[in-house]
Parts: sequence; C-alpha cells; structure tokens
Amino acid sequence: MRLNTGGSSNVEDRRGMGGGMAVGGGLGALVLGLLYMLLGGNPGDVTGGEPPPSNAGAPAQQNDAQSQWVSKVLRSTELTWGDIFQKMGRQYQEPRLVLFSNAYPSACGMGQAAMGPFYCPRDEKVYIDLSFYREMEERLHAPGEFARAYVIAHEVGHHVQNLLGISAQVQQAEQQAGSRAEANRYSVRLELQADCFAGVWANQARQRGELVLEPGDVETALNAASAIGDDKLQQEAQGRVVPESFTHGTSAQRVEWFTRGLRSGDPQQCDTFEGSA
Repeated sequence: MRLNTGGSSNVEDRRGMGGGMAVGGGLGALVLGLLYMLLGGNPGDVTGGEPPPSNAGAPAQQNDAQSQWVSKVLRSTELTWGDIFQKMGRQYQEPRLVLFSNAYPSACGMGQAAMGPFYCPRDEKVYIDLSFYREMEERLHAPGEFARAYVIAHEVGHHVQNLLGISAQVQQAEQQAGSRAEANRYSVRLELQADCFAGVWANQARQRGELVLEPGDVETALNAASAIGDDKLQQEAQGRVVPESFTHGTSAQRVEWFTRGLRSGDPQQCDTFEGSA
C-alpha cells in the first residue's frame, strides 16, 4: 500500500502526555482488550466518567514514521469526505486525531490502550494508541498497512455519521428500545455502516490516485474486518458466542459491508438501516 498525499494538520500527538494509568497486564487486560478492540467503543462505557480533555497547548509532534503515516491516512479521508460532502451541498468538518500512549482523557471518558481506537462525538476526535497495531498483528493476526488504514477510516466513518445526524438518531432509538438486545441491534447497524464508509474511502482514494493498493492489500483489510467480528472475539474471550449481546456485527457481516463500500465507492450503498440490510 502506498499513499500519494501530504499529511493532515489535524493530528495531535499526545504520546507521553498520558492522563492516567494504563489498564494492568494479565488476563483481565487481555479480555478487556478483546472486547473493546471491536473498534468504536466508548471509553465512558468502561470508566463511567467524563473527565475534561487535557488538550490545552500546541501538540507535541514527534514526527516519526508512524505519526507521518497516520497523518497521511487521515488526510486522504479528509479529501474523500470533503469531496462527498461538497457534492451533497455541505461542508465537511474535519475531525482531529489524537495519538496517545497508555491512557488519555477524552470528552467521552478516559481512553485506554486496551480499548482500542475510538471516536468521541462530544469532542469530534478520533483517539488511537498505536500499540493497537501491534495487538492487531500479534493477537488478532491481522497485519498489513491497509488493515491499519481501515481502522482509522472506520473511526472517521463514525465522525461522518455524527455530522449527518445518524449517530444521534441511533442513540435515540437505543434509548427507546424495549430490550438490551434490541438496542444492540441498532449499534450493530451503526458499526457496519462505519465499515462500509471505510470501504467508500478506499474506493475513492484509489480512484483519485492517492491510494495505491498492491497485491494482498485488500485481503489484509478483509482479514482485519473478520478478526474483529463479535462472534470471533466472544469465542476467544469467553469460549462461547452470545448473539443478542453483539454490538458490532459478526465477522462475515463486517467483511460484507466493508466490501460493499470498497466495490461501490458510494455512501448511499451503505444503508445498513434499511429493513433487509
């Protein structure tokens, strides 16, 4: 995979400026990590708190190879969604992406490395501890740069949902749901749509020549989508699968919706809320 684009100005490098202790090691951290490496988890679900974000001052840019690469991926998503929103007659509001290590406060609660990447709609920021990529490779067996880019594009997909008002509608539907299982089904559709939006980014970035895919790249992203399905993670974490507790979709569903966006490049093909979706 190659990226033919400059870097984004919306990256905040907060590594080494953590706001708390990381989750401890051992089995507890592994289980927590497996559950929250589904992508898109809200740290408030774990911490229960909403500490104010400590984002005062200019970000300390370490400007290493990893941060430069992340910046390029983010810039490519900005160009894609900026173009799509312009065609819709709207202006795309670019999210900021925060690199952190171990733990860092967000407007949605304390983000921790074991949770994996997440998007916080309250401050419109994507948060990621880059050690997650090592977890993807070593524990989830999902290596590859395109797989890593998919992770970022998925979280940006949540930002798009937030801007379009989809997230607010889903939150309202979840609150009005008659059961936890029903509420979870709305969450699954939201997550699958973010997967589809990630595919839309890849399609359009490739058409513009910003993204050059090499043999095997698509397979790595599909492998990553499969590795973070609810069914697979539950089986690994607890030895059994509980479909009514799914919040992100099965491995097959995640692969299907990412592929749909990748093939079509059309966000209108990402309506996971349509009755037969």
